[in-house]
Amino acid sequence: MLSELVPGAKLIALLVNPNNPFAESTTTNVQEAARTKRVQLHVLKASTESDIDAAFTSIAQAHVDGLIQPSDGLFNSRLDQMVALAARHAIPTIYDWREYPAAGGLISYGPSLPGIWRQLGVYVGKILNGAKPADLPIEQPVRFELVVNLKTARALGLTVPPSILARADEVIE
Repeated sequence: MLSELVPGAKLIALLVNPNNPFAESTTTNVQEAARTKRVQLHVLKASTESDIDAAFTSIAQAHVDGLIQPSDGLFNSRLDQMVALAARHAIPTIYDWREYPAAGGLISYGPSLPGIWRQLGVYVGKILNGAKPADLPIEQPVRFELVVNLKTARALGLTVPPSILARADEVIE
């Protein structure tokens, strides 16, 4: 999706927290996508607040065309910092959660948190009614949301393609 927003992108950054158990698999998946899209990938790691600041400085100095920020507890707990740094350095960034574009980020695509909480509630109900957790099937999110912040896109000098707007669950003006 980031390549649709920034069609001439040659260098994309991926910011991961090396302490996240999914960092390695996320990096591998994004590297595969970068090869498919024929863009270079610059992987940066941040596990503290100061690492985040340093990573954004490095991203800006490398003149990346966009940033992928996967979900991570550290990043999510510093949502305002993440959005502010992306804006300050004028870096088009895609996030996993709708809360980011709601706070001024560019775009998000990821599972619906209320949908996940609803699934969790169903499971808790089953367990409270006597079901054994080990007997319950593993479920994956079923609802994903695409949220675009047009104000941020304009500030970055980007035109959001109609193909993205048509798929968006929410467009923030």
